[in-house]
Amino acid sequence: MAKPFNGSRPKDLRHTLSRLLDYLRRHRALLVLVGILAAVSASANLLGTYMIKPIVNQVVQAGSRAGLIAGVATAAAIYAAGALSTLGYTQLMVRAAQKILRDIRRDLFVHLQTLPLGFFDANRKGDLMSLFTNDVDTISDALNNSFAMIIQSFVQVVGTLALLFILNWRLTLIVVLGYAAMFLYIRYSGRRSRFYYNRQQSSLGELDAYIEEMVSGQKVVKVFNHEEANLQGFAERNEQLRRAGISAQSYAATMIPAVVSISYLNYAVIAVLGGVMVILGLSDVGSLASYLVLVRQSAMPINQFTQQGNFLLSAMAGAERVFTAMEQPPEEDTGTVTLTRLPAQPGRAPQWIWQDSAAPDQPPIPLRGDVRFHDVSFSYDGRRTILHGLSFYAKPGQKIAFVGSTGAGKTTVTSLINRFYDVSGGSVTFDGIDIRRIRKADLRRCFGVVLQDTHLFTGTVADNIRFGKLDATDEEVRRAAVIANADSFIRRLPQGYDTMVTGDGANLSQGQRQLLAIARAAVADPPVLILDEATSSIDTRTEALIEKGMDQLMEGRTVFVIAHRLSTVRNANAIIVLENGAVVEQGDHEQLLARRGEYYQLYHGMFELS
Repeated sequence: MAKPFNGSRPKDLRHTLSRLLDYLRRHRALLVLVGILAAVSASANLLGTYMIKPIVNQVVQAGSRAGLIAGVATAAAIYAAGALSTLGYTQLMVRAAQKILRDIRRDLFVHLQTLPLGFFDANRKGDLMSLFTNDVDTISDALNNSFAMIIQSFVQVVGTLALLFILNWRLTLIVVLGYAAMFLYIRYSGRRSRFYYNRQQSSLGELDAYIEEMVSGQKVVKVFNHEEANLQGFAERNEQLRRAGISAQSYAATMIPAVVSISYLNYAVIAVLGGVMVILGLSDVGSLASYLVLVRQSAMPINQFTQQGNFLLSAMAGAERVFTAMEQPPEEDTGTVTLTRLPAQPGRAPQWIWQDSAAPDQPPIPLRGDVRFHDVSFSYDGRRTILHGLSFYAKPGQKIAFVGSTGAGKTTVTSLINRFYDVSGGSVTFDGIDIRRIRKADLRRCFGVVLQDTHLFTGTVADNIRFGKLDATDEEVRRAAVIANADSFIRRLPQGYDTMVTGDGANLSQGQRQLLAIARAAVADPPVLILDEATSSIDTRTEALIEKGMDQLMEGRTVFVIAHRLSTVRNANAIIVLENGAVVEQGDHEQLLARRGEYYQLYHGMFELS
């Protein structure tokens, strides 16, 4: 069984950055252009500042008005070029960032579709939704705010140092010492912040998951007056997020004040020493004026580095969670047997056959719907065995019913038939073929499943029925609804089959939702039906109508029925009584009653309650 991924443990930051760079490389042309324009913008700012030297010297030393005008015009042109470059890279970065985020969301969604059911059993829906919202949003913030800014800041830091050495190399040695102190503190604070940003993202995911559960379960919350307890649970998780956020931001928030303080100290020392050098004739006034402005500006790109560092730390924490989910092992499928449809012949129903690509010389096997369990055992976690040595068979066209107390293993049996999970021991065969040899998509194409918990999708009633067969015509949809006895209530809806279903069918009754689920299975026209409490939420009168339609649907098909309402399984070819994951009785209704065993007690207990 898949294990839940954990977003709170420290991850390999280098690996996460490598994965993120893979996505950036897909749009390298746009990003290279963004980098060039960001570098031009930064260079324009540096050159504009350097122009202070010739302008001041022209005024103070030469007294040249023409030189002043030329210098100011040149500086204006440089700044204009920088402004245009800034406008260009910001617009291009928005487009590049959205393309990268689109790719990440798409790949994440595609990968989640390939994961085994156990992964979704082990992880809360809110945690998974947080990947697409909070975590992807942090990546978005970093791309939009940090990518171009880091390039610009890097150019400014390197360019500023170069110009400082050109203007006065002696004073620059002092500036370099200040730079070194700044970077050492940034490195220390960044390391401390990284762990807490991971914890912050994990806490945020837990809070989102809790909110999602409570919002979706509001009816239960209100029925049991659980609001105060829910508030307490929310407050605990909210407090956990607050503490993680404070820890993450506390270290990050000290970066900018530390950098500014060091830069102020640097500036004061340079101003004093620079003034002394001008008095002694070791430097000109223009160079000192330009130099002091550059020293004052030197803290800005480093401050930007630290600010972007905060964005990047948060983004890396979110990206780690996203990539961790994307690196979960997909559902294994080593099957080589596929389902092939034979050319249709006039007057005959479509025929399907099994073919093994690994054994092309082996004759094809007709699809019949023969399902057999051979000494099957199963455990979800590898420690506690749920099923013990199950052996039974269902011939084509037979109706097999599973009954037993809650937790006996009834639903687990049906989950093994369509390979939501693989058996731990023994084997399950379909038409004599071990289902582990059958490709999962082809195997599941043979099943129509109606679950106790019906899930409807946003769309029309017809769209929800058509989910069982995406290319079904309107006539096929209506025929399936008639079989499930859903047609009459659908026609009474405001827009009939075009009525929109919202909020997982909140505008329909529970019984109506299950009728649509049965119609969905009917339109798929499968050789095998699995009905897991398919009529549990339907009243007795509606159930009687459904059974008439279901008789037509089940004709010629293998049917597995799980039912607590034992009156629905009387006409089964075989009733299998499960207790503690083992078969304790097996036979038809009359045979099991005559034995006066487990089934007899279950049946008469139900009868007395009804």
